[in-house]
Amino acid sequence: AGYHRVAMALAVAGLAADAPVEIEDPDCAAVSYPGFFSTLDRLACRSIEE
Repeated sequence: AGYHRVAMALAVAGLAADAPVEIEDPDCAAVSYPGFFSTLDRLACRSIEE
């Protein structure tokens, strides 16, 4: 497993980035929040690719 907290924090920070942000192992977020990227997608009102 990767660093799930870092991946989740950088995914949120990526919403404000000028360039795309790629999380190499998005499944690592499932350790603490299995639906994190789905929730982030809904809150951001834009598509986040998993």
